[in-house]
Amino acid sequence: MEIPAINLKAIVLVHWLLTVWGCMAWLPPSFAWGNFSVFAIGVWAIAQRDSIDAVLMFLIGMTVTILTDIIHFGIYYPQSAMVGDRDRDTFRFSAGMAILSLLLKPVSCFFVYQMYRERGGDYNVNFDFETSVDSRCTTDSADSAFIGRRY
Repeated sequence: MEIPAINLKAIVLVHWLLTVWGCMAWLPPSFAWGNFSVFAIGVWAIAQRDSIDAVLMFLIGMTVTILTDIIHFGIYYPQSAMVGDRDRDTFRFSAGMAILSLLLKPVSCFFVYQMYRERGGDYNVNFDFETSVDSRCTTDSADSAFIGRRY
């Protein structure tokens, strides 16, 4: 079964719209700054179609905003529960759109990860700190290059 191709423009546009609607009534400016900064990176990923770094940074930003959105909802939702009758509909709409954006983010991260792999990104993450730090100080790589060479 093949995974359907989702356009990066559609992902950025949907999350941008849901974030704008989510910021209408109750979320603090830090929610907007965090999400809109990630969307700016998403626009960069759209503009440079062959950039692996742009898609990877957008993917990392989306995963970080999942955590920060949960924190924002946990901190600010109870304070907004005492909304007056007049603003109750606006609050409910805003909260619903922000929660919908949060629910769609893992799915969007999956599709952005597929785009990262399509652009040539390596999906094997290896944090090999020992080899990367010590490789400059040892002569193993230089000595092994001459094995088998005869002059």
